Amino acid sequence: MSSPLIQLLVLAGIALFLILRLRDVLGTREGFEKPVVTRNDDRAIARDQFEVIEGGPDSDITDHVPDGSPAAKALAAMKGAEPSFNVSEFLGGARGAYEMILMGFEAGDMAKIKPFLSDEVYDTFASVVEQREKKGLSVEANFVGLRELKLVDAEFDPDSREGEVTVRFIGELTSVLRDKGGDIIEGNPNEVKRQKDIWTFARVMGSNNPNWQLVATGG
Repeated sequence: MSSPLIQLLVLAGIALFLILRLRDVLGTREGFEKPVVTRNDDRAIARDQFEVIEGGPDSDITDHVPDGSPAAKALAAMKGAEPSFNVSEFLGGARGAYEMILMGFEAGDMAKIKPFLSDEVYDTFASVVEQREKKGLSVEANFVGLRELKLVDAEFDPDSREGEVTVRFIGELTSVLRDKGGDIIEGNPNEVKRQKDIWTFARVMGSNNPNWQLVATGG
């Protein structure tokens, strides 16, 4: 066998060996193959996306209190304890609670509003109503509307899981005080007055009882 032929056979054998080795290492490609994404890449992408979402400001909180303020941190902690808690929805409920409690107190209907008052607030309200009744006085009031509702503070106790939210209300109403005979001794039924109240509502976050209670009042 001639020397050139031997060299050609040797080169062909080397080429075949290299082709087989490359096939073992790289595998074959048949048709369309999606790009390979490793598990570590999946985790990195998910983590980065989560951090962007989690790290951004919560507009449900920052629409009502400054971002990073103690009140904002307390509201965030409340959401952590009860993920379904929504600040805007709470304030919508507080709007209705303000009218109901205020009008219940003016009318002396304490039984209606008792479930929404702490024992201390209930006792205070009830004593005022009792004094009015002893004197034969009655209040005739009509709720006109709410000019302002603003969340002014929030606190959260991680041990008791109790959250407190303080809200400022400026309401408009007509109110008169009548004596035993029904005569007006104070107020004007045609005059709309503004009333400012600062109320604090409290609730154990995550509890089965959905009702917030009025635990403190101020003006």
